[in-house]
Amino acid sequence: MVSPDPGRLQAFKAEFFKALAHPLRIRILERLVAREHSVLEIQRALGAEQSSVSQQLAVLRAKHIVRARKEGTTVFYTVVDPEVGALLRAARRIFNNQLTGTSRMLRELAREPRR
Repeated sequence: MVSPDPGRLQAFKAEFFKALAHPLRIRILERLVAREHSVLEIQRALGAEQSSVSQQLAVLRAKHIVRARKEGTTVFYTVVDPEVGALLRAARRIFNNQLTGTSRMLRELAREPRR
């Protein structure tokens, strides 16, 4: 029996997170977890160029995070796994906790006597 390579699993996870590691991709996903959107809807909502939106959707599609559906000449996108929404919400809570801690430290620093 062949033992599984633990490095492969970590590499798979890292590739998934790399696909999320772009501000525009995160903004796109935040819209798509709510409902399906066309490229034009995403572009207008985010104020981004069509080429940029399409490029970022291609990355998400290649990692099977979103899927495309064509209706006539319009392409609609949706999130493949609704747990992506849960992941984004969990990340938001983590960031909030970090920023709350940072804010607390800044307040303490401001109260500290200057030397």
